[in-house]
Amino acid sequence: MHCETICIAVDEDHIDGTFAVPRTGVPGVLFLHGWTGSQQGDLTRAREIAALGCVCLTFDLRGHAATEAMRMSVTPRKNLHDAVAAYDALVGHPMVDRSAIAVIGSSYGAYLATILSSYRPVRWLSLRVPALYRDEHWSLAKEQLDRLDLTNYRNSQVSPEENRALAACARFQGDVLAIESEFDDLVPHMTVANYVAAFRQARSMTYRVIQGADHALSEKETRAAYSAVLLGWIREMVLGAR
Repeated sequence: MHCETICIAVDEDHIDGTFAVPRTGVPGVLFLHGWTGSQQGDLTRAREIAALGCVCLTFDLRGHAATEAMRMSVTPRKNLHDAVAAYDALVGHPMVDRSAIAVIGSSYGAYLATILSSYRPVRWLSLRVPALYRDEHWSLAKEQLDRLDLTNYRNSQVSPEENRALAACARFQGDVLAIESEFDDLVPHMTVANYVAAFRQARSMTYRVIQGADHALSEKETRAAYSAVLLGWIREMVLGAR
């Protein structure tokens, strides 16, 4: 905090005043949506978090929304490039404190979020139903992956030494929120357990299960439950550190 003196004109006189101004900007929050999703699913939560005093950025990964025509050819590598570009746009905002960045990812977006933390500084990482992919899928078209093979992989125990996303988790030293859906038919408990176990150096780990929830949070009640957990964590971790 630093002070700036000002002179305030009032009637025909002047009075002295002092602004107490933070030395740093405000936290920045980047949202990464899931596969077949869009930034529309993040906007309500982004507005709620922005109201707490953060600058939030939502965006559409290539292969989604206006660029849906690219879906059959877009790869995880290209979507990581999207995430890096969005991150750089966020930290380029004049109000954002570059040392106070949170990344909030869901499913495929959570997978990308962990890898993003290897390329850019991330202080807080929220992962809802984080998906997992084989390393050899990195440069393959995401839409054309073998679903049965993916299901078998996600139901197996995977270590950070075997997967780039989990390796990024093992190096991460910030605060983590991991959220699982009780009735998830795409990301099983084993996948979430692999992620949680990989955070060997995290400053803190918060793990929650949304009761009655499916992967997409189809019911209003489960969406509200997720929002409550996320906003509570943001208040405690992000705003509590300011």
